[in-house]
Amino acid sequence: MKNKTTAGLLALFLGGMGIHKFYLNQTTAGILYLLFSWTCIPAIMAFIDCIILFTMPDHEFNKKYNSTTTPQNTQPIQDNTQTLLEYKNLLDQNVISQDEFNYIKEKILNQ
Repeated sequence: MKNKTTAGLLALFLGGMGIHKFYLNQTTAGILYLLFSWTCIPAIMAFIDCIILFTMPDHEFNKKYNSTTTPQNTQPIQDNTQTLLEYKNLLDQNVISQDEFNYIKEKILNQ
């Protein structure tokens, strides 16, 4: 799990070489930072990245960089359950067909 403070500190102190990009699994950007580190442009960009990382809300950082391990992933599951129940009610009322319900169910579950 990535840590926002660690990413910000890496951007501040080693960002000119793109170390924070490697930490955040943005390998292509990290390589570009490393290749152009002699121009000092990556250092300026890293300073901006540092400010962005430190001011970014925790939930936004987690959504962007820790999306598979955040507790917030439970909310869409609850929303999906509620949506499926609503479509099930429509099926029970014969508003939609079984095929339509199955299609919608597959679409929701494969998000």
